[in-house]
Amino acid sequence: MTLNLTSSDRHANPLAGEGDSLARSRRVPDDFVLGVATAAYQIEGARHEDGRADSIWDTFSHTPGAVVGGDTGDVACDHYHRYADDVALMKRLGVQSYRFSTSWSRICPDGRSVNAAGLDFYERLVDQLIGAGITPWLTLYHWDLPQVLEDRGGWPVRETADRFVDYALAVHDRLGDRVATWTTLNEPWCSAFVGYTSGEHAPGRQSPSDGLAAAHHLMLGHGKVVTALRDRDPSLRLGLTLNFTVADPVNPTDPRDVEAARRIDGQMNRIFLDPVFRGEYPADVLEDVRALGLDRHVKDGDLATIAAPIDVLGVNYYNGGAVSHVAPPTVLNATPATERPTLSPFPAADGVHWHPRGLPVTAMDWEVQPEGLTRLLVRLHDEYAGPAGTVLHVTENGAAFDDEPDDTGFVDDRDRVGYVRSHLASVLDAIDAGVPVQGYFYWSFLDNFEWAWGYAKRFGIVRVDYDTQVRTPKASALDYARISRTRQLPVGAVDTGDARLQASVAAGPSDEDDEDSSSGGSDA
Repeated sequence: MTLNLTSSDRHANPLAGEGDSLARSRRVPDDFVLGVATAAYQIEGARHEDGRADSIWDTFSHTPGAVVGGDTGDVACDHYHRYADDVALMKRLGVQSYRFSTSWSRICPDGRSVNAAGLDFYERLVDQLIGAGITPWLTLYHWDLPQVLEDRGGWPVRETADRFVDYALAVHDRLGDRVATWTTLNEPWCSAFVGYTSGEHAPGRQSPSDGLAAAHHLMLGHGKVVTALRDRDPSLRLGLTLNFTVADPVNPTDPRDVEAARRIDGQMNRIFLDPVFRGEYPADVLEDVRALGLDRHVKDGDLATIAAPIDVLGVNYYNGGAVSHVAPPTVLNATPATERPTLSPFPAADGVHWHPRGLPVTAMDWEVQPEGLTRLLVRLHDEYAGPAGTVLHVTENGAAFDDEPDDTGFVDDRDRVGYVRSHLASVLDAIDAGVPVQGYFYWSFLDNFEWAWGYAKRFGIVRVDYDTQVRTPKASALDYARISRTRQLPVGAVDTGDARLQASVAAGPSDEDDEDSSSGGSDA
């Protein structure tokens, strides 16, 4: 075992003031799912084992200057070999559902032929989850396109959408009888615009036109997969995960700042929402990008395919932003310090500037803005998901902080505890406002390969020592486990006298957690 559990003899904590702390809490609905999420390339490792071929992230991470520290995902968290221990730890922490992605290049290494050994791994993983009472939630694409398909043009060419269908059906052939919830894409905005327009992510192209073509074909692939899976099994819960921002004008009385917010909202949120829920691209966005050739890729019937009804919309939220037509006096540095120059990921937002608002920031220099999540969920329900009968889950939300482990590897990450509690409270606020949000998945279960940041940033509630692969639940993991077990969300600031956190740290994952969470595999 490579697991380091905290214990009361190592972390004895006074429980003074416990009654007051326990009184100040909010009830988490019993049917509200509390889960965790990861992605294949970020944790699996085993780069060339059992027939796996390179993805665009293998190629990109081995490109000098592309990733901080020259890091790669060749080993990452070695989850490919340690999945059983990882699932056992999830069970001890009371995780109800696990959102993971399958690796296209592990399952279809040449882009077409099915590699049975690759599917064997995911079958073992799913069986392990079900045996632990944890509901599997499968994402088909989390940014790791097989390099062989990129060599044939990648997402900017139409063929890739058809190969995506082949791959999806191969996964369903093996796992369709055990996995009920299927997400087609994770954050197509990043795949398209961070990968093909800004160049910060794989495959590292820098073309606004290619980014728009990729965005359309990603969504076309999504619609085709939804249709194909629905034809096979109407009982499946099918969906899509999008990442969102809440764009606010710095000066709401200045039309130029309002225009800046409109552009960001259009080119990040509505460019995907409107095709899925309304069968059309927003007219203002089409006007913004008119010179970039998006219309050349939209064929008859495409938008009807993209608008195939979905059951679940996954909401990924980290923060919003205040935007203006003028540059700020100071800027937040949220771009990794790599040797590769990058462009803006927005294809037509020249002259739009982000302004710091004096909010706390994470180690990514992302502002902490939990109230934006409430506003986002209300808007999505009112304008899109509600009328369509689509349910919402928060499928990613989390924070990187500069964790400082003690000599046992334990991290007392109270900033992350506060982050999770405040964002869960924002979800409960949305539920109180009438939005039927059904679950929350923390990103990420494990510290992992954080894309262009390599291993320089840690999002996990479980610390990974990359030299030894020892896993150590952080204070945030223990607090999350307690919330899952008790269905009580503490309110108020997190401080050294927080009795609930102290009690969680003192006990660590316990047999009681095992018993309480063994039936926690809700229908996520």
